[in-house]
Amino acid sequence: MITKRYKNIFITCFLCVVSIIPGKVFAQDEQEEVFTKGPEKGSLVIVGGGATEPIIRKFLELAGGPDAPIVVIPTAGERDIYGPNAANLNIFRNVAAENITVLHTRSRQVANSDSFTAPLLNAKGVWFGGGRQWRLVDAYKDTKTEQMFWEVLNKGGVIGGSSAGATIQGSYLARGDTRSNQIMMGDHEKGFAFIQNIAIDQHSLARNRQFDMFDILKNRPELLGISIDEKTAIIVKGNVFEVIGQSYVMIYDRSFWSREGWDKKNLPAKEKLFYFLRDGDQYDMLNRRVISIINH
Repeated sequence: MITKRYKNIFITCFLCVVSIIPGKVFAQDEQEEVFTKGPEKGSLVIVGGGATEPIIRKFLELAGGPDAPIVVIPTAGERDIYGPNAANLNIFRNVAAENITVLHTRSRQVANSDSFTAPLLNAKGVWFGGGRQWRLVDAYKDTKTEQMFWEVLNKGGVIGGSSAGATIQGSYLARGDTRSNQIMMGDHEKGFAFIQNIAIDQHSLARNRQFDMFDILKNRPELLGISIDEKTAIIVKGNVFEVIGQSYVMIYDRSFWSREGWDKKNLPAKEKLFYFLRDGDQYDMLNRRVISIINH
């Protein structure tokens, strides 16, 4: 028989434990379920750096083709001024994109203006370039410009980005510190949250970053962590993404998956687990599981 004293201790301990069930995650000291969800409409192209022509072609295809109106945002970069041809648009020119507008400001007042956001009214795609993701937050977070990004998705358009332009699409802003890109949890912690309850890292294998995500997850274990290598992307539609490209995407969901099975593997504790997905693999973010894959 459980006494009242021990019953209270049991309840307190239960609420302090982080509970993870496939598709259901409870944040520490919270009873509310936390889900990882993609946008209800539109699609995302999230690139780990070094976007290749096949990835850009996929972005344009989702936007409606080479003549679709695309807005390129280079604000994560260092310059204060980017003219119509100042941004690195060669990757778009190489795939014959015909309707590109460069949109950039450091002023939140400008980002709240109708004149600045006008190109987003008819845009079918938005592309965020590389640099430091906190610069995008400083310029556009909680402004009319950010609202218009969502309108592009709500109309069935596509939002894409590489490197900093990948991380900004998550809800938790990995490497968002203004002092150093080596600080995983910094002075900027909120991204645009096109995907909810996720942290996105990039350049993962090229820069040996595969263990860095644990700096975030040990403090925010309710988040889904993904880390995307260069020349590789995930294509997000709803709550599912597919990997495309030449390298790998690492999944940090406190479980493990392998094509050859894992029941006989000597694995570390779930807090230190991650696994790899490659071109053609699909992942269900809502239920946090790999979708059945034919061995390829």
